Amino acid sequence: MHNTHFAAGNPGSATTFPIDESQLNQDLYDAVNGQWAKQATIPADHSSTGGFMDLVDNIEHTLMTDFDDLLAGKLTPANSEMAEFKKFYALALDTAARDKAQATPLKPFLASIEALHSFADLNAKLPKFYRQGIPTPVTLVVEPDMKDTSNYALYVDAPNLILPDKTYYAKDNPAAKQLLPIYTQMATKLLTMVGYSADDAQRLVDQTKQFDALIAPHVKSSEEAADYVKDYNPFPLATVAAKTDALDLTATITELLHDTPDQVILPQPTYFDALSDLLTPANFTLVKSWMLVKTVLFASATLSEDFSQVGGTYSRALSGQKQARSPKKAAYYLASGYFSQVVGDYYGRKYFGETAKADVRKMVVKMAGVYQNRLKTNDWLSSATRQKAIVKLQKLTIKVGYPDKIDPLFAKFKVDTTKTLFENAQAFDEIALEEHFGHWGHPVDRDKWDMSANTVNAYYSPSNNEIVFPAAILQKPFYSLEQSSSTNYGGIGAVMAHEISHAFDNNGSQFDEFGNLNNWWTADDLAHFKDLSQAMIKEFDGIEFAGQKVNGKLTVSENIADAGGLSCALEAAKSADDVDLRAFFINWANVWRMKATTEYMQLLLSIDVHAPAKLRADVQVKNLDDFYTTFNVQPGDGMYLKPADRVKIW
Repeated sequence: MHNTHFAAGNPGSATTFPIDESQLNQDLYDAVNGQWAKQATIPADHSSTGGFMDLVDNIEHTLMTDFDDLLAGKLTPANSEMAEFKKFYALALDTAARDKAQATPLKPFLASIEALHSFADLNAKLPKFYRQGIPTPVTLVVEPDMKDTSNYALYVDAPNLILPDKTYYAKDNPAAKQLLPIYTQMATKLLTMVGYSADDAQRLVDQTKQFDALIAPHVKSSEEAADYVKDYNPFPLATVAAKTDALDLTATITELLHDTPDQVILPQPTYFDALSDLLTPANFTLVKSWMLVKTVLFASATLSEDFSQVGGTYSRALSGQKQARSPKKAAYYLASGYFSQVVGDYYGRKYFGETAKADVRKMVVKMAGVYQNRLKTNDWLSSATRQKAIVKLQKLTIKVGYPDKIDPLFAKFKVDTTKTLFENAQAFDEIALEEHFGHWGHPVDRDKWDMSANTVNAYYSPSNNEIVFPAAILQKPFYSLEQSSSTNYGGIGAVMAHEISHAFDNNGSQFDEFGNLNNWWTADDLAHFKDLSQAMIKEFDGIEFAGQKVNGKLTVSENIADAGGLSCALEAAKSADDVDLRAFFINWANVWRMKATTEYMQLLLSIDVHAPAKLRADVQVKNLDDFYTTFNVQPGDGMYLKPADRVKIW
């Protein structure tokens, strides 16, 4: 159900800037990155800059250049899926055809929503709407059963809110006062572009916001959702279906799955407790308007360039991005989004290759070995829990670079060049949704990747007990054969051990070696682990940043993984012949290099499970004794933390 990603910020940079040696014991991040930060500028179509973003930009430039050659016939498609990608990318780039079509291809979908006059009408069309991806007040997702990950379960959930988090709906939250008018203006304009009158557009958007505000009190905040083990709330389908007489959930689910599950999982039971009060005949008009507005918003990216520009206004305001992407960049991201694994396969094979795959895999295995030794010598786990932890580690699946084969889904994507971009994208969405619901009743395919190889990130999947390192992150400053082993351990080594640590963070530790939700701890060990987790919450909670404060509970799992990853990577670095702890710590600070808009930093503080990049660099090293000896950190220095306050978990 959940994957734990390494980073949502923008770390690192391959360019070297002078280090302020006098400040290494006062503020590691500023000493390493201060000179860079003074000259760094955030591009107008970005919300941040820094090495992670630099890597993204470099890959974007490389692939866009290659795909220019693909379109020009200078590069032959590597396979049939790539040939379809070429056609789709050409459609996305054809702004004249998109501008000519305007909203025409969307109108039949809007007409089918407009024709609804009651919940009875909605029920008649509900299975079709799910197959088409039209927003509904109840979300259905087929994912591995968290307690039996070889098989699928149906998760029945609440829809997303307009504002980034339910905390934004509090009366005293100033961000909502800034953001809702921008959303209103954007949505109203899009509706008039589709053909609604100004009055109708305003009414539809007002009603959408009314229904959204009714949903907000009954869904989880980001902090609550971060404790994702609490998503597992199984209920008999009959019990859930009885929570509303407005929607016939049993009939709809049966039609979609060709089966009637005995039970379903509710990640947010409180939403379903409120469902009968939300889906009343009096609220039907609000629900219908909400469905219309959301459908127009989702479609905006695949309609004309004007629609695409206007449709991105709100997300740009959220992140402080000053300008929209160019039409060409937008087309590249749209096409590579739909053909993610196809583009990833091309990137991985051309720019990473089998040799690097084998080399990096060896490094991951080595990090797992270091982790195993740490578990064996752990001084607070009982032998029973320690043995279980080692078994879990030994069963860990490692995926590096790119999948061995492209997911069969993409072979089903056939572009019809006589149709519009929107129609082709909609057809792909429907194929993907059909496959998604078609998983029901089949065993889980553990070979699937949730990230394409051209994604600059990494993740741990608790339900698969696997760590995945896409090719894109496996380059400078994280990893390079040109860097010293200590530099590599401070970069990719810490990333690898971070992902391994997620198997033993406050969430991952509740899943066993098969990825099943299953408590394998003794009661005393679990109680002690919770105390250590609380110490990590306290270490970060309330630190002031970007005019707000860090939420220690929201970020605890990532902070535990950072701590375990960094200390494990440090041990690996010390075991190498050419150990250089100064280089290790400096690259750790270097990979977190980031300059971002205030809006983006504040958004991340509200919703992101990762602490701000600067704090990831600075706070974690204070817990490690070797940091103090490496930089002669003394009481009174900015980087000093009393030994009693240093948090050590893994």
